[in-house]
Amino acid sequence: MTDSADRDLRWGVAKRLEFIDFRLFWDGSFNRKDLVDFFGISEQQASSDISQYQARADKNLKYDRSQKTFVRSEDFEPVFIGPFSDRHLLQLMAVKNGWMSPSDTWFSETPPVEVVASIKRRSTSPDILIRILDAIKQKAELEIEYASLTGSPAGRRSIAPHSFLFAAGRWYVRAWSKEHNEFRDYSLNRIANAAHVGSSDVGADLDLEWHHTMELVLIPNPELDKLKQEAVAAEYDMVDHKLHVPARLSAAFYIINEHNLDVAPGTLKPEKQHLVLQNLAEVVQTREVMRRLSVEALRKNKEARA
Repeated sequence: MTDSADRDLRWGVAKRLEFIDFRLFWDGSFNRKDLVDFFGISEQQASSDISQYQARADKNLKYDRSQKTFVRSEDFEPVFIGPFSDRHLLQLMAVKNGWMSPSDTWFSETPPVEVVASIKRRSTSPDILIRILDAIKQKAELEIEYASLTGSPAGRRSIAPHSFLFAAGRWYVRAWSKEHNEFRDYSLNRIANAAHVGSSDVGADLDLEWHHTMELVLIPNPELDKLKQEAVAAEYDMVDHKLHVPARLSAAFYIINEHNLDVAPGTLKPEKQHLVLQNLAEVVQTREVMRRLSVEALRKNKEARA
């Protein structure tokens, strides 16, 4: 057996042991046929996998002869997967929204699920996404057709993308704007076309707002009554009624906007503004400083290239 085949075998066995762990943890049971059907392996191989799992986590399962299935024990502790609820819930949502096929998951069955529909936006074409990915890898410049909501007329833009950002349900590409000589966020949904126009002389290292991070210190809105403040603190797993959220300065705006953190106290009912940004002034000031430094660095870079 070659080293490559040996590595493939180890990887395949590891995935099947992870599958056993997943089914026991989330579904409470599995049997040999589950392995045979899902992975297309022989019953002999499935039995071998089960034995390997038992050798590593025998306390995790017991065999129910009446149901002819292995069931989760009361002492179960995941060995090959993390006890992460988010993975399970995100896959349920992905299946419900049609982003994943049920066959792409390890669910044996799913509970009834309803996902409150959001207003559907235009999907990013794979061709455009590939061109942006290539531009990031090649440190290249793109010419795009973009519909802006910032007041700039719709039309062509020259950008040098360096990173992606997901915020408030949208995907953005972080890029240098040739027209403005500054770094901006461009919504992927508003890019209608993209074409490679050559390499870029502007490095991502000049995007100081992107590279500089600081902690946003969130607290329950003091205008909420004590019981509601306690509920908010518990919901966000706060320590001493504070939640420290590290954020890139360029992305802090989205967190602030999504949670109404820049709304003046008393403007909204406390029930509409559960969180307050304790260090709002510091965040705003730091972002302005980094923005000025970035603009100055870009100006000098442009002069050097002239």
